[in-house]
Amino acid sequence: MITDFNNKTAVLTGAGSGFGLECARIGARLGMNLVLVDVQQDALDRAAQELQAAGAAVLAQRVDVSNAAAMDALGQAVQARFGAPHFVFNNAGVGSGGLIWENSAKDWDWVLGVNVMGVAHGVRVFTPMMLAAAAQDPAWQGHIVNTASMAGLLNAPNMGIYNVSKHAVVALSETLYQDLALVTDQISASVLCPYFVPTGISQSHRNRPADAAPAKPTRSQLIGQAMSDKAVGSGRVSAADVAQKVFDAIAAGQFYIYSHPKAIGSVQVRMEDIMLARNPTDPFAHKPELGLELKRALRAG
Repeated sequence: MITDFNNKTAVLTGAGSGFGLECARIGARLGMNLVLVDVQQDALDRAAQELQAAGAAVLAQRVDVSNAAAMDALGQAVQARFGAPHFVFNNAGVGSGGLIWENSAKDWDWVLGVNVMGVAHGVRVFTPMMLAAAAQDPAWQGHIVNTASMAGLLNAPNMGIYNVSKHAVVALSETLYQDLALVTDQISASVLCPYFVPTGISQSHRNRPADAAPAKPTRSQLIGQAMSDKAVGSGRVSAADVAQKVFDAIAAGQFYIYSHPKAIGSVQVRMEDIMLARNPTDPFAHKPELGLELKRALRAG
């Protein structure tokens, strides 16, 4: 449990928008040093300008988190400027929908590269730095927060590639929590599992690399994009609300962080399916009209 954030250093990937930016804003108010990481230069510049104006010490780095060498270089830059970070928010993420067999090899490479390997590189690069700092100072404390999704605990149809990536982040984070507990009492971890929150994730294709450009979207991908835009855009819990929940969880030593605690009922149904070897429950059982709408759209000639 960490309650004193003043003069502590945080690395935040995906810091140009959404949860990353809102966590950085809280960090600035708490007197933290901020390492802002994003792949979108204009968003990164705006965030850096805003947070420097708010009085924070800022290191802004344009990094593709899926790139191992770039993440290694980020670690060296952070060490040189601020030393080992006390907090790492592995937050960068992209979304991609459609029927799972219609995802191209480039779709898989892009989504898993950012959503899974981005988190893996953040853990790989920064955890040893944090452990070294903890070994030198018994009072030093650190915390890692990985952004997954409720899609890491559920498997909604027509967004399989995203589900796969976020399940991997949950598994990685649970393992990280257990592995850290084996070797230190000074560093811990949390996993953030937001539901539909307006963040910009549904428009993440804006940052898709040119060499990973998709072919013409399929019908299911267009339908998935439209449903994602609607669900994310209509979210009533803001990214700022979720960022506050993250800092509250760090202070409380809480591992699982939910934006919509009521959504956990669907996770319970899934777990019961698994325990009873029951076929997966219809995800639209509580809103059958949505399921019918999706089926009709996908089966239209």
